[in-house]
Amino acid sequence: MRTPLTKEGKEKLEGELQRLKNKERPAIIRAIATARAHGDLSENAEYTSAKEKQRFIEGRIKELEIILTAAEVIDPVAIGAGGRCIFGAYVEVENAEGKRLSYRLVSRHESNIEEGLMSSDSPVGRALLGKYAGDTTRVEAPGGALEYKVISVRYE
Repeated sequence: MRTPLTKEGKEKLEGELQRLKNKERPAIIRAIATARAHGDLSENAEYTSAKEKQRFIEGRIKELEIILTAAEVIDPVAIGAGGRCIFGAYVEVENAEGKRLSYRLVSRHESNIEEGLMSSDSPVGRALLGKYAGDTTRVEAPGGALEYKVISVRYE
């Protein structure tokens, strides 16, 4: 199964993978060797901590390799969506209180709401897909229904 990514998202994940492989992995291997040199491993908190960090790093490397192997870069400009909200689009919405919010619809692997990157698989992301400027959408959320009016859709 293909994994949709934006060009920028793929580059960011590739950068993270390279950092983990070329900096983090060698550093943790050195830390484990240093901790081993301190003797008894059964009561060596430094060794235990380094091994846990190594498991995390190796797991993340494997996860990134799987994502990137299946990656399909989606260019919203090339799709010709005619103003429709699609994967990779920048969307400005207005909530029921009149507050304007801007998001880019991306994959769950790229999402970071603090950076304005909303997963197209999230409830709000799914509700926005296919909408045009001027459309209104309603999302059922745990805290109650949310309503958004699409102000603008753009592709870069």
